[in-house]
Amino acid sequence: MNGPKPKTMNTVTMGATCPSHARTDLATRDVELVTDEPIARGGTNLGFTPTETFIGSLIACTNVIGNRCAEKNNVELEIVSIDASYDFHFLGAQMKEEVGLPFSEIRLTINVKSDASAKQIAKVSEDLGKYCPVAKMFRQTGCNVVEDWVVI
Repeated sequence: MNGPKPKTMNTVTMGATCPSHARTDLATRDVELVTDEPIARGGTNLGFTPTETFIGSLIACTNVIGNRCAEKNNVELEIVSIDASYDFHFLGAQMKEEVGLPFSEIRLTINVKSDASAKQIAKVSEDLGKYCPVAKMFRQTGCNVVEDWVVI
């Protein structure tokens, strides 16, 4: 007997007010997020810039999906911290010239506590590459996302 197909796609809504040219107050569900530019660029420095928020999304998604991948593979680990450095071609954001790929490389250092073997951590890392939607978006644009898993 064939039942209804399970839902595989959601439509999500988000709204924003724009108190200034530099600040955006976003809202979804029952939470809010402020993005803003630094004072030097006419903002009030109340939040991450939009591009910083984008990288922050990658870090947060790496944490969430990384932990889910560890659980899926029965690997005991605790992601303690994630550090990022990235190459950002800012001439486009400064309106000086069009830039095809603003982020050419993002380097993540994923610091974990674990007694897992290198092979087990490699499997978690492999699955993270398959399932992290934010990393997939970066990679599909041609951005090189490099993950360095460090057991501390």
